[in-house]
Order: sequence, then structure tokens, then C-alpha cells
Amino acid sequence: MGTVLEMKPALRDGEIYAGLILGKNGQHDYHVILLPEDRGDVSWTLARSWAGEHGGELPNCRELSLLFANLREQFQREWYWSSEPHPTRMQLVWGENFASGIQTAYGRQFRGHARAVRRIPIGADD
Repeated sequence: MGTVLEMKPALRDGEIYAGLILGKNGQHDYHVILLPEDRGDVSWTLARSWAGEHGGELPNCRELSLLFANLREQFQREWYWSSEPHPTRMQLVWGENFASGIQTAYGRQFRGHARAVRRIPIGADD
């Protein structure tokens, strides 16, 4: 079996390798790939649709932290949506401020930014 670096996936045009997320609770580890393009001034619903139309999904909170740590320069110094609603206040959704790295929750109608990612599982078929 190869090392993680040997297993690094091939990228499509404009994609950037963000890093590895370790699986929790029996889930597989996976690679995170940042897709090109940035969309601003969108509600959460529009951000989710936009990400899907671009072949990806909004990143979850762990992925946003990884993106901030590894690819901060690929983001505007703005607030970006995650895919994760707040667990007890469903009208709120988590996101990350790429100026400070702070994760906070805003209402679904807030106008934030969106980036899409794709995930490549490791070990699922090894």
C-alpha cells in the first residue's frame, strides 16, 4: 500500500488539492479538492445550488478549517458558507470568515460567499 502522497488524486483543470481529512467514527479518510471559481453575495440555498451546478458541494466545517490552513490565499477575505446547519437552531448555518479563521453561524438568508469542493475517499476499495 502506498503512502498518502503516492495516493494523491489527479486534478481536473483549475482544481487545487487542499489536503486530507481523517475519518471519524468508522468513516474513511478522504482527500479534499477545491474547485475553481468563487461565488459571492448568495444565500445558503443559492450557495448549495451553485456548488452542485459546478460539480461539487459546499465544504463542511472541518473542510473549511483545512482550506483556511492550507489554501487561505485562494479565498477572498470574506465569510464563506459551509454545508452544515446549526445542530439546534436550524435557521442558522455554519461558515468561516477567511479574514480571521473564525467559524460562526448566520441565518440562511445572509448573503455570503461560496466555494465548492469534491471529496475522494481513501480506503473504501483498497
